[in-house]
Amino acid sequence: MSLSNTALPPVDLVCSARGCTAAATTDVRWNNVKIHTPERRKHWLACDEHTPTLSDYLSARGMLREVVPLGDEAPGPD
Repeated sequence: MSLSNTALPPVDLVCSARGCTAAATTDVRWNNVKIHTPERRKHWLACDEHTPTLSDYLSARGMLREVVPLGDEAPGPD
């Protein structure tokens, strides 16, 4: 049985906010154009409570690219 294309539920994914241990529900995708190519995406995982905080932080610095609910699309290799 091959698992290469099997979508698994995000049961072990934890919020990236400092000190938070809640389950992640959102993929906050960003990049810093000063050091990353435009197509590259870095990922911060966020719970419902911290999605606005992490998004606002990145947006204020011009680094927020998209906010996607987990399960809609798997994160890339970064």
